[in-house]
Amino acid sequence: MKILQIINSLHFGGAEKLLVESIPLYKEKGLIMDILLLNGERTPFYDELKNKNVNIIHLNSNRSLYSPLHINALRKYLKRYDIVHVHLFPALYWVALANIFKTKKPKLVLTEHNTENRRRKITIFKYLDKFIYSKFSRIIAISDGVASNLKTHLSNSKTSISVINNGINLEAIKKATPYKNSDLGIPEESKVVIQVSSFTSQKDQKTLIKAMSSISKNVHLLLIGDGPLKNENEALVKKLQLEQRVHFLGHRSDVPKLVNTADISVLSSHYEGFGLAIVEGMAAGNASIGSNVPGLSEIIGQDGVLFEPGHDRELQDIIEKLISDKDYYKQISEKCLKKSNQYDINQMVEKYINVYNEIT
Repeated sequence: MKILQIINSLHFGGAEKLLVESIPLYKEKGLIMDILLLNGERTPFYDELKNKNVNIIHLNSNRSLYSPLHINALRKYLKRYDIVHVHLFPALYWVALANIFKTKKPKLVLTEHNTENRRRKITIFKYLDKFIYSKFSRIIAISDGVASNLKTHLSNSKTSISVINNGINLEAIKKATPYKNSDLGIPEESKVVIQVSSFTSQKDQKTLIKAMSSISKNVHLLLIGDGPLKNENEALVKKLQLEQRVHFLGHRSDVPKLVNTADISVLSSHYEGFGLAIVEGMAAGNASIGSNVPGLSEIIGQDGVLFEPGHDRELQDIIEKLISDKDYYKQISEKCLKKSNQYDINQMVEKYINVYNEIT
């Protein structure tokens, strides 16, 4: 069985990280699997896949992701595969349209990664999405929240949507050796909070930074990732005079070591399909906090702690309680660690292989 995974790029993000970690596992199980990028810009994720001997195909890196010229460029590749598995917009549009007029058509699978997007607020896209999504043999949502929101958006559509939760490499997280605080320029006696996410409006690091402004000076924050709003967040840190306690570490390949170094993991998103980063924190035994939004609240549930998105004072109170109340911290930490065992990436891979077998 030959399978092609298609995604916009390998920039920093949850869907991208999932492919970097899962494609080698599929290949270990005997599947022939390549990846195609609309934008083949070299990134740390790109290099990581290359080092794992994964065949990477990429189209014109200088062309806008939103250019319909991708449709024609994709056609010559689709016919080489039995299954084409697509992630994210606009790749899902270009693949669906490229496959319409082909005589030899691969089966199309789509993984829906988010509970919200800008298209769903524009009426015409409700009808366009119904047409595009109908071209996929199977649509997989990464959480119940994602499935529910997509079904509402595609109301009266006959499109079947099932759920396969994302997975993480539990073994890599649990075996990782933490850094000493001093390795990261942090006093050894300090408590460490971490958020791993791209700097976009969705992830809302600003709420977490504001929460830090009134928290004990013994607490330090690690922000892992890059993105268009990083400079704005750095400016906010400077304005609040938090430069000594908020650390921007950029894109890192040592996330398992970093989350094991931290005491508390946070994901402060305005919306979230799943939240791989928070599951990694849970697997490291961190007390984990997330915004109360569909998808993320489903993952954390009653095991971690939820706060209303954008409420920095509520987030501040939660962090302070976890730091000051050792019994409460231990209770949350143990429940998070236990819950993380449900999200083994090997289980996710097996479920997708079952889907591939069912549609071929």
